[in-house]
Amino acid sequence: MEEVVAGINLRRALRRVQGNKGSAGIDGMTTGTLADYLRQEWPRLREELLGGSYRPQAVRRVEIPKPEGGMRQLGIPTVVDRFIQQALLQVRSPLYEPTFSPHSYGFRKGKSAHQAVAEAHGYVAAGRGWVVDLDLEKFFDRVNHDLLMGRLAKRIGDKRVLRLVRRYLEAGVLLNGVVVERVEGTPQGGPLSPLLANILLDELDKELEGRGHRFVRYADDCNIYVRSRRAGERVMVSVTRFLERKLRLKVNAAKSAVARPRERTFLGFCIREKQEPQVEIAHDSIWRAKQTIRRITKRNRGVSLERVLAELRTFTDGWVGYFWRARTPSVYQRLDKWIRRRLRCYQWKQWKRPRTRARALVKAGVGRWLAWGTAYDGPGLWRAAGSPALTRALPNRLLVGLGFHSLYERYQALAVS
Repeated sequence: MEEVVAGINLRRALRRVQGNKGSAGIDGMTTGTLADYLRQEWPRLREELLGGSYRPQAVRRVEIPKPEGGMRQLGIPTVVDRFIQQALLQVRSPLYEPTFSPHSYGFRKGKSAHQAVAEAHGYVAAGRGWVVDLDLEKFFDRVNHDLLMGRLAKRIGDKRVLRLVRRYLEAGVLLNGVVVERVEGTPQGGPLSPLLANILLDELDKELEGRGHRFVRYADDCNIYVRSRRAGERVMVSVTRFLERKLRLKVNAAKSAVARPRERTFLGFCIREKQEPQVEIAHDSIWRAKQTIRRITKRNRGVSLERVLAELRTFTDGWVGYFWRARTPSVYQRLDKWIRRRLRCYQWKQWKRPRTRARALVKAGVGRWLAWGTAYDGPGLWRAAGSPALTRALPNRLLVGLGFHSLYERYQALAVS
């Protein structure tokens, strides 16, 4: 605990929490006021931490939509508790990090989702054409506290640290104005939760390594690669038994499967087995991206086209920045064409009346007969967006000038670099 409250460690933790920003907890304190609060209260907090009497506040329950549907429940600690958790993490993480499996990639410094997908691709290229895709049901909500604390006690001798971690695990959740006690789970939202998850699941990694399996794990998403369906089914049964009996975690049978890699999504990608296996963007990932783009370019939003393009650029730049390693240029070309048409449709809707539309088309250089004919012909918005008049009035170069970033061009730039 003395290492946790050391000045150099605390300054690093404060910078990290302030840099991450994030929402306020149940006390309403923001990261912007944290430093001032600590100047006044840190002597008391330090004494409580060193004396083993500090008690965390309850976390604030927040629900966010999952990409595949449903809601994910987050527990947002107060900024003071996030600060203390970050200080704990910085001291404890170096103890565990060197002993974690090289096949574990989630929430680890120097590890990434792209590296995990690359390792999975290597297994498929080596002839392991079947994947055991394990889905842990509500993993962060089902972590057994006693089991996790037993694992921690094997490596941590300071009872004050163990007591503090236990209190963070058991901190209540503020729900509808009432603090509800928690007897299992480690709430997503605090800096310490990812490390605790990796500590527990490291036992799964060691078990799979001991059995000689080829696997990749990213947080609670674990894929095991085998050479046949029969082998995969055997592995599914035995690993499920291990998880449920040894780690007391539940495997979601409806979402887990033994299948070809092209049929399963791993971190947004799929691996298509060809003569040379290829990493591609999963259909679900493309569908979700299009849903987000539809929301941004919704025709009745009532904001300027420039603002729509700014929001769109923020999303598409990040999306391509993550998925560019999938060498599927045709996906970006098709999305570019579809987005441009949606943008023309958005502008056509904003011009509203036929007379306004006709005049705007003429002003943009479209011939009078074509302009007035398109404006008064009464085609639907989507049909009009693909018409010669709209493509002349709002050519690709004009959309770029207004702020449109081509997904295909960004992909090309990243692929070359």
